[in-house]
Amino acid sequence: MLRLVTQQGFSKLSEPLEALLTILERCPGKQKGRSHTLGCHILMDFQAWMKENPQVNLSSLPGQKALALQQRALDLLMDTQPAFVDALISIYQLKSLDPSVLRLHISNMHDVRCYKEAAILAIKLELQEELQLEKMCVPLILLDKLSLAESFVSGHSQLEQQLVTLLDSWCHPSFSVGSIHKLYPGLTRSKQNTSQIHPKVLTKHVLRLMEKFKVDPALCPNALHKRRLDTLRYLMYKTFVEKGMTEENWIDHVQNVVADDVELQIHLVELLAKYHSVRKASQWSLRYNVPKNRLPIGVWETQRSLPPNLQQIFPNDSTDSEEWLPRNADKFYRVPLTKDKVHFVDTPEALQICGSAVLKKGGVVGVDMEWQPTFGCTSAQEVALIQLAVQEQVFLLDLCARGFCQHPGTISFIRTFFSDPDILKLGYAVSGDLKCLRATLHPWSEEALTAEGMLDLCNIHQIIQKSKLSWIQSGPKEVLVGENATEKGLSLLVQQVLGRPLDKREQMSNWERRPLRISQIRYAVTDAYCLLDVYSVLSGNPARFGLPADLSSVSSSKPQTNSDKKQKEKQKKKTKQGFDQKECQGASRVSPPHSGTEKGLLCGEKPSEDSPPLPPQQLRVVCDNMLQGLGRYLRCLGVDVVMLENSDDHRVAAKLAQAEGRVILTCGQPFQSLRSQVGEGRCLSLDCSEKARDQAVRVLKHFNIQPTPSDIFSRCQACNSDQYVAVPRADMVKMLAERGKEIFHFVPFLKFLSVVLEDIFTFFLWRLNNPFSKTLYWYCFFLPAGYLQDHENSYCTLEKSCQQEDDTLTPEVTPEPPRYASQCRWASLSGLDRDTLTFPGGSPIQLHTVPPALLQRIPLFYVCTRCGKVFWEGSHFDRVRSMFQEVLRITDEDSTSTEAHLKTVLQS
Repeated sequence: MLRLVTQQGFSKLSEPLEALLTILERCPGKQKGRSHTLGCHILMDFQAWMKENPQVNLSSLPGQKALALQQRALDLLMDTQPAFVDALISIYQLKSLDPSVLRLHISNMHDVRCYKEAAILAIKLELQEELQLEKMCVPLILLDKLSLAESFVSGHSQLEQQLVTLLDSWCHPSFSVGSIHKLYPGLTRSKQNTSQIHPKVLTKHVLRLMEKFKVDPALCPNALHKRRLDTLRYLMYKTFVEKGMTEENWIDHVQNVVADDVELQIHLVELLAKYHSVRKASQWSLRYNVPKNRLPIGVWETQRSLPPNLQQIFPNDSTDSEEWLPRNADKFYRVPLTKDKVHFVDTPEALQICGSAVLKKGGVVGVDMEWQPTFGCTSAQEVALIQLAVQEQVFLLDLCARGFCQHPGTISFIRTFFSDPDILKLGYAVSGDLKCLRATLHPWSEEALTAEGMLDLCNIHQIIQKSKLSWIQSGPKEVLVGENATEKGLSLLVQQVLGRPLDKREQMSNWERRPLRISQIRYAVTDAYCLLDVYSVLSGNPARFGLPADLSSVSSSKPQTNSDKKQKEKQKKKTKQGFDQKECQGASRVSPPHSGTEKGLLCGEKPSEDSPPLPPQQLRVVCDNMLQGLGRYLRCLGVDVVMLENSDDHRVAAKLAQAEGRVILTCGQPFQSLRSQVGEGRCLSLDCSEKARDQAVRVLKHFNIQPTPSDIFSRCQACNSDQYVAVPRADMVKMLAERGKEIFHFVPFLKFLSVVLEDIFTFFLWRLNNPFSKTLYWYCFFLPAGYLQDHENSYCTLEKSCQQEDDTLTPEVTPEPPRYASQCRWASLSGLDRDTLTFPGGSPIQLHTVPPALLQRIPLFYVCTRCGKVFWEGSHFDRVRSMFQEVLRITDEDSTSTEAHLKTVLQS
């Protein structure tokens, strides 16, 4: 009915287009970010009304009047949301305006710092090529809106190239983000925005955009150099620290990464001298003819002493000397096949033999793929080898063989095999394999590759890991390969099911190099054949592993889409009340190692449902650096919380938990390693996607902790101390006055200096008569003078208040105590050093945090004796109480004991 009345009103207007602008200009509030405002509804209704009345349009008006209306419409686009912009552009035909007028308007939007709105308007008006890219996109990047900058240049090849080149220039080692911020001083510099300008993050974006926009890699030298340098460091660590890569693989990758880059060659020699040995560094320096003046200490001398037979850096690559049975066969899982059961498939005749063994209805085939690792330098990875394992034999499809991958018979075989639902195909994390396979076949096949009948054992493994079976929980969670590397994934599944891990040292091999070494072939065969053995054990006794009888019912090879993720998040919010029993990992019932201590530490033990609720003082936790928000909320409710700093290693949490009997609260991957160090039940993993408030509620419910209002703020939010000292207003006034005397002895001198500088610079700044000089004059003289005057006035007020107060430290009437007075320890004010205003621990009172105007209405202050932070009663208590009312236990406690306790403390 309202819409009908509105449209009838439009019909009665003599000048509908002009009247609409008048209505929109007088609508209350702005339209930015809102689609349900009054102005937006009116605009949408008017646009629908125009479709029924096509005679109402801008072309029916005189030229000057139409231009005036268009200019008024432009003024409404200063801070509106996209839907609003589209409607105004359509109704008033803003694209027909002179481009110079539109450019001027967008420039004005930039001047008032509407960077996002200016970019959106430029995109909708299709003015990207007429605007300066750096002026439009740099503020967006600094505001962490790179996606909008991408939209700005999309479809314009020259702008795409300029954006990638700009970001690549920021990857140069000499680049300073401060120089960019100086050009845009009004931009807010948050930690999140600043972190996006880090060279590592920028390199990732440059390489992604380089492939998205198909930009020549030669235009991105800085990003590619940075990525290769990071790859070189990773290869050094992987080989010489983790010892998880063979020397042959390392040599292959190093040569590909370093290539002809002289700086990388020199850096390789430096890393070798640091990680490995001077002799190895000397060998590689001879290989690349590194100049003498760029060699590390000792390398030149070692070069000259090397005999000719030790100057060879390449090991013996002959595959004839390798044996099929490895030396450490008893340490890892071994394939029960001889070498003659492994068949290379690189011709149509061999493919026909493979098809007769693999394409059998009802058959079970283990599938794995290998490709050349690119270490992020390029995202396009093409499959080099496909392993198909059936009982008693394994087929290796060599897609690197000349013409074999492009052969129609090969493409038809691969498509038939993966699309046949009657063939059970076993894999582990198959979505990545299929993605690379589709990219490999794309140039020679127009049809998309479909996969049916896939059983992803990765999903099966997740269920096994989450099960509460005692033999799995007490078994090994990590497998060591090499010296000290941590194994995971398929190797961990094989370890848990078959008893021995996989040897993964050939995983990052050069799979495009032919012929393959025996160790590479053995690794490829093992990765595919172990799937058959794992499936045989799991399907033979699924209940033993906590699995359903039909394993295929819990597996899906389709990757999770964004819509699925959103639906999953909605479902998680609906069912978050049932989190305590299922999602708080590591919550098994274990006996507290310090159950006899005074504090009654819980150490991860989950109380039984019949046990009474516990006070927050009995829970002691250490929060990982990813859960600092959770730690602050728990402290707020009285829980003893130690929080790791951002620079702390996760292992610090384990040391604190072991030394002080605390429970570790963490999230993500560190959970597995931390739990293995402190034992079951003493490490809880939380969902990082949840808000800190919801995480705190889950922890409290899990341990059956029910805080009371008297527990709120019983611990210092800054340092976790539970000891305070009560400071009456009279004492606080005296402290501030004494501190003020120390500072404001310099006030007359500073004021005199300000006047002298003003006289000197007035002639040079003010008489320039431009906005910049006047702004500089304001910040140099008016603001400092006003600052000094305000603080001098505050000092005078304090001095008068100090003279009016009684000289005694204790007021005649004890103020109302804080609600948490009975839940914390109170120290005497006599322990404060009156000369330095510091506590025995050395921390001074943070007097600078107390506004002088607050003294008139706050009778009592509370100071933490550990860090000196000053607190007072305010509105924050009520906000916290309403935030956690679902877990608070409200009781009618007798407050007389609290008041008497605080009165005793004050009188002492």
